[in-house]
Order: sequence, then structure tokens, then C-alpha cells
Amino acid sequence: MKISKAVITAAGRDQQTLPLQTLYDRDGTEKSVLQIIVEEALRGGIEEICVVVQPGDEDAYAEVAGDHAGRLHFELQKDQLGYGHAIYCAREFVKDDMFLHLVGDHIYISTGEKSCVQKLIEIAEAEACAVSAVQGTRENMLPFFGAIGGSRVSGKTDLFRIETVLEKPTPTEAEERLMIPGMRAGYYMCFFGMHVLTPTIFDIIHELLSRQNGDKRVTLSDALSVLAKREQYLACGKNDLRYDVGVKYGLMSAQIALSLNGSDREDVLSRLLELLTVREMNRSGEGARQ
Repeated sequence: MKISKAVITAAGRDQQTLPLQTLYDRDGTEKSVLQIIVEEALRGGIEEICVVVQPGDEDAYAEVAGDHAGRLHFELQKDQLGYGHAIYCAREFVKDDMFLHLVGDHIYISTGEKSCVQKLIEIAEAEACAVSAVQGTRENMLPFFGAIGGSRVSGKTDLFRIETVLEKPTPTEAEERLMIPGMRAGYYMCFFGMHVLTPTIFDIIHELLSRQNGDKRVTLSDALSVLAKREQYLACGKNDLRYDVGVKYGLMSAQIALSLNGSDREDVLSRLLELLTVREMNRSGEGARQ
């Protein structure tokens, strides 16, 4: 079973311009956030990519995709009905295939030889089921992530069978429902922003949307919680790095991380050291004058 399709969501009101921002990639080339994410997917063997955007954003996204614009297919999220609904908008593109899902405001950096996407896809193809990337996360960071509970797969140190999914749980909820044997105290497995999903997810989101009341939005975690009860659903623990460019200083953090993992590493380290040296000298001068 080869996974060759990817869905990138970028239609959130607070997200839609983030993939258009530019950074210098690890090869020292200026690229948009979207282009960097697309290239991460391509390194994992993805051939077709759907980007879910708001109406009217298609041209802007195609323009910043660089040489990859011809690979992109756009689907529109006309109504803001939540993250789960954004993925649902790509159902005609995906059809009956398993697919990779990435978010449009995250930069991923692998700490090993294989890319983040490549490692995840290899597991999903081998196990023939949905797999989400997760990362051990401190308890105080739970308000920012969806998290999972379950058990370790026998004989695997970094593979988990998901039994429970909660969106931004409280520490009390996490302690009661998300404990995994062998985890460090005060740490939980939270989503990394990267998933391989089966088309079952569309049936589940459709069911959740049909039961929607008022302004309640369907989150991806809502759908993944049902998926865990309906079919085999695994999580792969990662030591890789991810940077949310939508948070305060997120774009700067992503740029520094790309630079320190790329061809300009020594130059960037020298500049950072120079900035810190000047800062310390200024502080020392102020102290002497006092």
C-alpha cells in the first residue's frame, strides 16, 4: 500500500497568511513556509498535494509554492466549521486512499537521516493503518496540544496503540485518562502536527458534522477519538523538531532552527555569538557606570 497523497490545511482565520511567510531553508535558499512544507512531503514520497484554503487564496498560495505549484490541488473551506471540517473538504481529492496530513503553520526538522514524513509513512505502510506522530511533552504544555493515551506495542519502543484522544486536556484529565506505561512523570504524548490517516476519517467527520449544534466546531481530535474505537490506530513517538510559526516568536525560532541544521550553521552560530557578546559588554558597561 503506497501512500502518495497529502493534505495540507491552511484555511484557519488565524492561519491563512502564515504559509505565505518566507524563511531561509537549510540549503540557504529563501522559500515560503508552504514551499518548505511541500518539500518535506515530497521527500517522503508524496506525489500529489491538496491545500485547503479560504476562497480567494488560491493564487497567492500557488505563487509562493515555487516550482511545485503544478503539483498542488486546491480545495476551499467556505465555512469555518473547524479543523476537522477543513480536512473533510479534501475528501474528493483523497477518495479511498490513505493520505498524509500536515498543518500549514508548522516547520518540521528531522534529527536523523530520514525525513519526519518518510519515517511516519514507512510505519503507516507497514502496519496498513492510521498513524499519528507524537512527542513526549511536559504537563504545562497540555493547553496547546491534542494528546493520546494507550499502550506500547509489544517489542516496539516508540510505537503506541491509541485508545484515547483528548484535545487540550487539563492536567487532571491527562492523569486520569492519558497515562502510558513507561512515560516519565509529568509527561504525556502530544500530537506532533503530522498524521497518516485512512479515508474512514471522512465518514467520522461527516457523522460529527451532522450532529453539530450551533457554532460548535469539529476538531480533528474529535474525529481521531472515534477513529481509535473504530479501527487500529497507532502513534509513533518522535524526537524530531517542530516549530509553530503562528505563535509569538515562532517564525524567528523556526528560522534559527533551520539555519542551525543547514549549510549556513557556522555563520549563524558566529553571528549569534557576536550578538550575545555585544549584549554582555553593554550590560557590563551599564553595571560599571552604576
